[in-house]
Amino acid sequence: MATVETATEIRPFQVAVPEKALADLRRRIEATRLPSKELVEDRSQGVQLATIQQLATYWATGYDWRKAEAKLNALPQFTTLIDGVEIHFIHVRSEHKDALPLIMTHGWPGSVIELLETVGPLTDPSAHGGKAEDAFHLILPSLPGYAFSGEPVEVGWDLSRTARAWAELMDRLGYARYVAQGGDVGAGVSDAIGRLAPEGLIGIHTNLLVPALSGTMPTDTDEERGAAAQIAIFGQSGNGYFIEMATRPQTIGYALLDSPVALAAWMIDHDTDSYYKISHAFVDGEPVGNLTRDHILDNITGYWLTGTGASAARSYWEAYGPDAPATGREPLPTSPIPVGFTTFPGEIWRTPRSWAETAYPNLTYFNEVDRGGHFAAWEEPDLFSEELRAAFASVR
Repeated sequence: MATVETATEIRPFQVAVPEKALADLRRRIEATRLPSKELVEDRSQGVQLATIQQLATYWATGYDWRKAEAKLNALPQFTTLIDGVEIHFIHVRSEHKDALPLIMTHGWPGSVIELLETVGPLTDPSAHGGKAEDAFHLILPSLPGYAFSGEPVEVGWDLSRTARAWAELMDRLGYARYVAQGGDVGAGVSDAIGRLAPEGLIGIHTNLLVPALSGTMPTDTDEERGAAAQIAIFGQSGNGYFIEMATRPQTIGYALLDSPVALAAWMIDHDTDSYYKISHAFVDGEPVGNLTRDHILDNITGYWLTGTGASAARSYWEAYGPDAPATGREPLPTSPIPVGFTTFPGEIWRTPRSWAETAYPNLTYFNEVDRGGHFAAWEEPDLFSEELRAAFASVR
């Protein structure tokens, strides 16, 4: 009995980075060898030299990790062992009666840090222009191999396995009824948990239509053809990071663990909209929404200090790699539970409602908003929280 209790124990967690680790980070940044300037005037050759120079200078001389550490430690954090991996999560219970439990999953190159500004609007909506009855108990897990969670020590941690781990986590927390949200990799996990439909899950919401990456979507209307064209452009010139991590994560991992500037360049070179917003924050001092210099570096520094650049990259190999154990398996059935979807204008592609309905016959909520991009919860936390409150209103 004692062994079983230990195996399912939930332990408090605090972030405590030694000062020598921060000194080593600054030393490595200052010792970076930079390439010559790109030969084009845009990002078509990759992250621009001016952006990296400004980022590295601020990182080494103006940035303070201790503020991020204090923000994390001000929230209830825990770890628990699930299926052989130590899972880190933030768990904030709302003070409002009948709050709905929500497990929300980050993506790559994000972490729980990108979701921190949503904690207040989701757990205490009445203080942020919402209604008390729309409150959530919020669970923010770190994906296996990301930041404060442990690294898997065996292959097989695909999206479905992570989804099952999340169902186990919610069960351990005593939640018999809950909903799930995800973006980027988190959208894949939330899609999988919706299809698995574990007992207690009553609805999901995503803001990236993962099935559009692997399935055939209709192209009968101008809107559908526009979305297909955006995905095609992404596949032709925007998914270098995706291909490398899905096929050779270990190779890029050496740079990500050895050079903080290499890690930063790799992480900000995600999608065009987000890249230029991040670049403006450093080069022009003009952040867009919540994508400030400090918030961007909070996230990157979290990866560096935990040494999880390579293990996070392996999650793409597990989910999308041709050599992964999940390759060739029968796809999961259509989600039998209600599904909500929000499309943000700066996303890699603008999902038409018809595509969401094709992917999810049980679609119960769809909305297209006027601002925000791939990191919608990070960039526009208040708007993002409004969307989740609206999406899950019908299942409360």
